[in-house]
Amino acid sequence: MLVLSRRIGEEIVIDDTTRVVVLGIQGSRIRIGISAPPHVAIQRREVRDRETLTHSVAKVKCIDPNQEHRPALV
Repeated sequence: MLVLSRRIGEEIVIDDTTRVVVLGIQGSRIRIGISAPPHVAIQRREVRDRETLTHSVAKVKCIDPNQEHRPALV
């Protein structure tokens, strides 16, 4: 992981296509702006984790609680 210090208005360039700019600092919060090509997905971590969980739950099959389930013998 690369760790950098930046001031307001300074930016970081990634692969000549993505810019991360420090827009403001207020207490312990930092506002950043990200400019990237349309094919680059940018999401907050908590949103991405929530979407991943939602998709995982949707894939789980409904199980009939009245049906007896036993592990298969191998």
